[in-house]
Amino acid sequence: MTVATTIVNQWQQRLQSDLPDQSPDTHTAINQWLCGENIERFEELSRKDLSIATQAMDYRYRIFYKTYWGLTPDRAYQTLMKKLGGLFLVRSKIRTWIALSRDRQRQVKDVLQEIIQEMLQSDGHLQQQMSWIAKITQRPQLRNLLTMATIEEYCLRPIRNQPLIVYRFVNYLRRSQRGGMTQVPGAQLIQLISEEIGTDDTDSTISLFDLQAVGKYEQEQAFEETQRARQSVKDSFTDYLQETLGDTATQWLELHLHGYTQESIAQKLDLSINQVYRLREKISYHAIRIFTLKEQPELVLGWLKTTLTDHDLGLTASQWQTYWQTLEPSQQELLSELKQGSDVDAIAQKLGCKSKQVMGEWAKLYLAAQNLRT
Repeated sequence: MTVATTIVNQWQQRLQSDLPDQSPDTHTAINQWLCGENIERFEELSRKDLSIATQAMDYRYRIFYKTYWGLTPDRAYQTLMKKLGGLFLVRSKIRTWIALSRDRQRQVKDVLQEIIQEMLQSDGHLQQQMSWIAKITQRPQLRNLLTMATIEEYCLRPIRNQPLIVYRFVNYLRRSQRGGMTQVPGAQLIQLISEEIGTDDTDSTISLFDLQAVGKYEQEQAFEETQRARQSVKDSFTDYLQETLGDTATQWLELHLHGYTQESIAQKLDLSINQVYRLREKISYHAIRIFTLKEQPELVLGWLKTTLTDHDLGLTASQWQTYWQTLEPSQQELLSELKQGSDVDAIAQKLGCKSKQVMGEWAKLYLAAQNLRT
């Protein structure tokens, strides 16, 4: 039995268990949506890459099953808008733009609606996904639910440590500044799924962001590569927590990464809410101060693209200039030494202080740069 056949059969069994009252056609459609059009790719993956790919499918399925399954199209659409609009970076950037624009009556939801409409019209990956969904099922309601889950998963993909939807908003601003805003009636929902799915629109413009920033991220392989890096960080941090703080900390991390609230985690771990919050603070301290900056800086900062040597702590050229000017001469000297690859002990000896002080100062400088960055 091939790897692809095994994966398809496993999902078929899970769908029959989770959705026993649904028809075989529905199970098959969801299965095809999860596995994708080219299932032969599973045969070429290494064991580690295959593990990442199956986790990505499981993540996609959880979005579909736990968030959208059983909802009416209108309700599913409202849920999508609420989840994307609830992202802090998206909400704050859109609200700032609205405050500075002439049309201050617009809402975050209105702008998100237009951004997603643009994505459906010009984004190559989403168009391919919509075409595939149209092929695997003729049921309008199932098409809608699969589409909502597809859009949410795609919009939340991490690009440069920020959700892709943030960059789509930047692209939307460029378009609106160039050609005026696209007005979509607030009372009318976007036609996410309809008879037009899969048609070729030769007049569609190519997204500027597609060309300049996303590139290979549009392809499924690049997404799996990102997930692979994320998984490496997660595995290493889990091992670190197990050794440092024990089983309870690793259980908290797993539940936290699956989206459980602190109240739910307290119930599952049989802890008081105060104990859970203290545990969260302790894990956060270890994650940033020790694991990221002392234990595994190359692994984590490389994944986040915030290394000092290659990425200037993730800052743009103008941000780096602003950041550098705020530093004291001793801090500038410390960063210069670190950027040249000098050893911490050697830097401490040169600056006349202890290695622990060097690491403490480095932690403060890194966190200050990330505050400026965000």
